[in-house]
Amino acid sequence: MKFKVGIDIGGTFTDIIAISDTGDTTVHKTLSTPLDPSIGFINGLREVAEMRSTDFEEFLSSVDTIVHGTTVATNALLTLRGAKTALITTKGFRDALEMRRGIREEQFNNHYKNVTPLVPRYLRFTVDERIDAQGKVVKKFKEKELLPIIKKLREEKVESVCICFMNSFKNNSHEKQAIKFLRKHLSPSPSKRAGVRPVFVTASYEVLPSIRFYERVSTTAVSAFVGPIVANYFDNLIKKLEDIKFKGTLLVMQSNGGVVTPDVVKKNPAVTVLSGPAAAPTAGAFYSALLGYKNCITVDMGGTSFDAALVIDNQCVTSTEGSINRYRIALPSLDIITIGAGGGSIGWIDNGGLLRMGPQSAGAMPGPVCYERGGTVPACTDADLILGYLNPDFFAGGKLKLNKTKAESTIKSALADKLGLSVLETAAGMYRIINSNMAQGVREISVERGYDPREFLFIVAGGAGSIHSSEICKELEIPMFVVPNVSSIFCAAGMLLGDLKHDYIRSYFSSFSKIDKKHFLKVFNEMKEEGVQTLLREGIKSPTPPSPSGREKAKQVLPIGEDLGGASIELHPTLDMRYVGQYHEVPLQVEWTDILNFNLENVFEAFHKEHNRQFGYSLKEEQTEMELINIRLRMIGKMEKPKFLSSKGEAHNLEKALKEKRKAYIPELNVLQEIPVYDGDMPLGGAVIKGPAVIEKITTSVFVSNDYDCLVDEFGSFVVYNKLVYPDGFKMKKEILVSSL
Repeated sequence: MKFKVGIDIGGTFTDIIAISDTGDTTVHKTLSTPLDPSIGFINGLREVAEMRSTDFEEFLSSVDTIVHGTTVATNALLTLRGAKTALITTKGFRDALEMRRGIREEQFNNHYKNVTPLVPRYLRFTVDERIDAQGKVVKKFKEKELLPIIKKLREEKVESVCICFMNSFKNNSHEKQAIKFLRKHLSPSPSKRAGVRPVFVTASYEVLPSIRFYERVSTTAVSAFVGPIVANYFDNLIKKLEDIKFKGTLLVMQSNGGVVTPDVVKKNPAVTVLSGPAAAPTAGAFYSALLGYKNCITVDMGGTSFDAALVIDNQCVTSTEGSINRYRIALPSLDIITIGAGGGSIGWIDNGGLLRMGPQSAGAMPGPVCYERGGTVPACTDADLILGYLNPDFFAGGKLKLNKTKAESTIKSALADKLGLSVLETAAGMYRIINSNMAQGVREISVERGYDPREFLFIVAGGAGSIHSSEICKELEIPMFVVPNVSSIFCAAGMLLGDLKHDYIRSYFSSFSKIDKKHFLKVFNEMKEEGVQTLLREGIKSPTPPSPSGREKAKQVLPIGEDLGGASIELHPTLDMRYVGQYHEVPLQVEWTDILNFNLENVFEAFHKEHNRQFGYSLKEEQTEMELINIRLRMIGKMEKPKFLSSKGEAHNLEKALKEKRKAYIPELNVLQEIPVYDGDMPLGGAVIKGPAVIEKITTSVFVSNDYDCLVDEFGSFVVYNKLVYPDGFKMKKEILVSSL
């Protein structure tokens, strides 16, 4: 029996799911180890083997693939604890990284401060070279200009260097020359090589070869800033896996929802800045399709943060306008809104005497007060415990006992006494405020992008999400939400649904009336060949497709052999377009046949429709000319998906599943009321649980508030619906007939 394992390391918990080729599934959560996340990684594998009553070495020998989501790069950016980084750029552009676009993010805030650049000014160097906008060399690059810079880099003990020259997206010869020279001279000599890591060197042509200098230099600087830390983490992790005799394949989740090998990540670490959260929309797209829905919103509330994302037409929405901690990252990534709202979010009182929640978090260590790990400030989990949503003796299946008395004492002294409220009223206020914060996060990802959240399937994930989702949906007027049976480790599950994925971009600034068809197709072909070669190195057999014809599908599908589960390659082209005279472009997914046949009429028609959808108007009738900015190509190596939903078998009745009755806070009534508590790990397929109630699982709890009822589907997922909107009960839109997520 072979296993695939998904491991998502979060700020508080490390989530693990192990799925066999027969669909046998083991789900586990263990506390993260922030000082060295790889320790939690290995500990989690050992604990899963114990749960399966299997010898560790025997279990490990049966694991053929581990897909890993990491927050190493994210945390380095959030805490600014990255590598000591230098920048080498074109003369006259030394301060472009700090000047950014010259526009204040908060234009009317007189106290606004610019973000601290990742590279301080004394480590920003220039060379006297220049390439013009057409790619012609105006001033030749001279390697000798790098010699005094190299001397300074050594004196300052710089750990990472990024290179970004003007217009290198048109002609990267100077960057290639510089990176080769620097790597040669910054590598340790053979006598000093043992135990010494060479300086990490990267250039913009490797990271983001596209127009717009600030976006390019910022993204390249981010990649350099996190590069040595990410490389060191994966080298350390791979060594630990070798030490425990792991012989399978390790893959890493990217920000774009795909997976790649560690070697690709070490070359361009910026692709992992949203590694962990990117898996939830991937799982959401797959899950909603099985339920018969094309559009969904996925939310994931963990210990530290709350992530919300959109899925449209079963495709995860992507963006090239991302940022982490105000640092611009223009690489394609899933469009995810992240706010500081999690089980560890701290309650505090602001200068105006108002109760606030987050974004600060108690994290895994010391964690909420009730963990008894040294925490001294009240957190969301403390409030949930006081409100009766958590069982102090069954948290994490009873492995972590919660101290309710200590949580009450801390909330009383830190918040309640100062607010003039009771402990219960304060805990209820904490609950309401954090729910409101998360509802605003959902509005940001939906309403502010022109979508009505009431029209989407709402999928709830994360260990804490299902306790708060009833109130979030009530505020947003969403009538129904789904808690998958793997909700507490949804990101880990989503990692096993990801495909090998690579994004390529080339800037091609031209009005459509002046586009050179031959050159246009040549650029697409070059990106395609680069993508195919990368996928070949990752284990996919060489494709031998027929020449594409005009009647092929929008995406070209190339059949592959049986490696990696019998994968295939897909090509997804995108054009960044705008009307002439506009400043911002619109990314437009186009059909592959229209690219091959140079069918611009179809492209123009699709652009008018998309522009009208996003902005409420188009200039079709005015016959306004359009121009092209960038061309993009996403290469996907399709992988076999594991079967990790299996029928729960014969369902038990609710009387057998009833664990106890305990008092819990009912938001609609603003009172504590005794309500039933059910065992959510028992087979309950087809059962309808009347609210208010709590459904307890080892890895999470579901709170069904007074206005809601809950239908349990045949696979143990919970469909919670508003009983006023569905007075006759809720029926599934589509019968699930397959036993895979």
